[in-house]
Amino acid sequence: MIQKSKHLVVFTGAGISTSCGIPDFRGPKGIWTLQHEGKPLPEASLPFHRAMPSMTHMALVELEKAGILKFVISQNVDGLHLRSGIPREKLAELHGNSFMEACPSCGAEYLRDFEVETIGLKETSRRCADVKCGTKLRDTVLDWEDTLPPKEMLPAEKHCRMAELVLCLGTSLQITPACNLPLKCLRGGGKIVIVNLQKTPKDKNASLVIHGFVDKVIVGVMDLLSIRIPPYVRIDLVQIIITQSLSADKKFVNWTLRVASVHALKAPLPFIKSIEVSFSDAQKYKAAILHEQPFNLKRRTVTTETFEILLKLDFSDGCGCLCTQINIPFGFKVLNDCFKLDKDAAMQDLREKAIQDFGCGQNAVIERKKILASKTEFTVHAIVTNIKAFESDSLNNDGQRAKGSMNGTVTSRKRSKGRKRKSRF
Repeated sequence: MIQKSKHLVVFTGAGISTSCGIPDFRGPKGIWTLQHEGKPLPEASLPFHRAMPSMTHMALVELEKAGILKFVISQNVDGLHLRSGIPREKLAELHGNSFMEACPSCGAEYLRDFEVETIGLKETSRRCADVKCGTKLRDTVLDWEDTLPPKEMLPAEKHCRMAELVLCLGTSLQITPACNLPLKCLRGGGKIVIVNLQKTPKDKNASLVIHGFVDKVIVGVMDLLSIRIPPYVRIDLVQIIITQSLSADKKFVNWTLRVASVHALKAPLPFIKSIEVSFSDAQKYKAAILHEQPFNLKRRTVTTETFEILLKLDFSDGCGCLCTQINIPFGFKVLNDCFKLDKDAAMQDLREKAIQDFGCGQNAVIERKKILASKTEFTVHAIVTNIKAFESDSLNNDGQRAKGSMNGTVTSRKRSKGRKRKSRF
């Protein structure tokens, strides 16, 4: 059916993220199921912001690259479709994204590496980066009474009407009005396929219903299509800021080193636990360990001396390795020239190296700028913090992740109580 379809649309629910460690709602171990049975919710083994895309997420990325998949509609707020590599213009996130902020004035969107602190389209603590705008940003996650945004709903409806096949993956198809979107393909002669563990109210409208684990089904589909599921490589960004000033007698330079988020100076750095600072001349300069954010270090050195600052970034739980090291040349008289690499090309090179080595911790400078007036230098580093490969035989007969692969439960601060969404369009 996929091979024959000229316009494939995929409609996803919480079931495609359960193998990422994010519990669904109505599944056997879903949040609402356990609450209804009076059972405790599973304890999280990983923070929400470290969840990695599943086999299904990455298979959809490859189907999109092959020109087979035209559009993805998601009810999930975990941000894993965007993180996996689905282009934003080919994705409708009906209920928002826990890691996305948007400008209500100019419409600019900002994907964060931390979970945005509010829900319900409320103002956050950051502003639009456009100097001509500067409006306070808002979160994008709907609360129960919020209407589905036309920006997401209109393209979703359009593609469902155009679809020759709508593939519904890991969704109970019970939350209105989203659950009615796949039905819009039927008027034009399109077909619906549903893959979900439980029965759904829309099963009677489907040409094919498979009750099973989504990952297991999709692995079989990709094998039959002879399309390989690509590995997932996560790259996080960090900026290192060095500010210098001369002492009154001009014999010493007072300098401050700051390791900060690229999203905002006061934004959290969720993937870094602590930073060990040492120097190339260990006998002359005392090492330090920075345990708390903001990560700042102040020192005074002689103006004529040059040396290297050695930073060991210790990663937080959920990262694929313990740490990485960044070496920074330091000298008062010389500030490095500004440059801005092709970010996409630099990130792709880093991904390929991580896949080739099958390891994380690699890092590269992707941007450097300086402000001469304040003798401040900003350097942005890209760091590989996770890599996850997928093989057809990595699922056992129960559809569970094989030993050796990540399978933790992820938690979010966002709502967990089960109430039917009242949103309407």
